[in-house]
Amino acid sequence: QVQLVESGGGSVQTGGSLRLSCAASGYTISTGCMGWFRQAPGKQREGVAHVNSGGTTRYADSVKGRFTISKDNAKNTLYLEMNSLKSEDTAMYYCAAAPFCWFMTSEREYRYWGQGTQVTVSS
Repeated sequence: QVQLVESGGGSVQTGGSLRLSCAASGYTISTGCMGWFRQAPGKQREGVAHVNSGGTTRYADSVKGRFTISKDNAKNTLYLEMNSLKSEDTAMYYCAAAPFCWFMTSEREYRYWGQGTQVTVSS
């Protein structure tokens, strides 16, 4: 059974930083694609950052230069380093895994999802 468990969310002030983690079990994150998505209240879920098996990354324009996705294959854990946080980054953040992916950023390719971790940024 595949489980993705996010942690590291919380409340921070504008300009602060957080590091999200996603621990995987029953699934090897070194395969396919891994991604972070977020959903703010009243808004559609959107892709934030993605990484494929070769280490290529993709970021949403809104987070480029501020967020960094990485993975530790030995620990089977995905990370999202978030810096210079803004109020518009407030959302529930989800980790997801795509065993097979052609388009790293396509949500439809992501088969396994975590329960999410809340990030709240306030001034």
